[in-house]
Amino acid sequence: MDDEPFPGIVEVQFIDATGRCRSLIDKCAIFARLDELAPDSTYPVEVTVACVIECDAVGTVDDEIVTVSTSPDSVATMDGQDTFTVRRSQLLP
Repeated sequence: MDDEPFPGIVEVQFIDATGRCRSLIDKCAIFARLDELAPDSTYPVEVTVACVIECDAVGTVDDEIVTVSTSPDSVATMDGQDTFTVRRSQLLP
């Protein structure tokens, strides 16, 4: 989105469990190592967002849905939402 303030601001998008595209905007250092999100990087770039599981999984083992919060790094959508339902398969250990 912008290279100022250093180290720059990026928009990260992901699809929640309902199929809705969600956007998080913050400093690139929140989402990845600095060299992964440089002005000359080829976008899109796969990154991670720190989160904690807020609610136990529901659904079948193959299609578990969990509620997560992106509060560890204080990342939220433009309207302040930081809790989302996602598929367990989207989470990394």
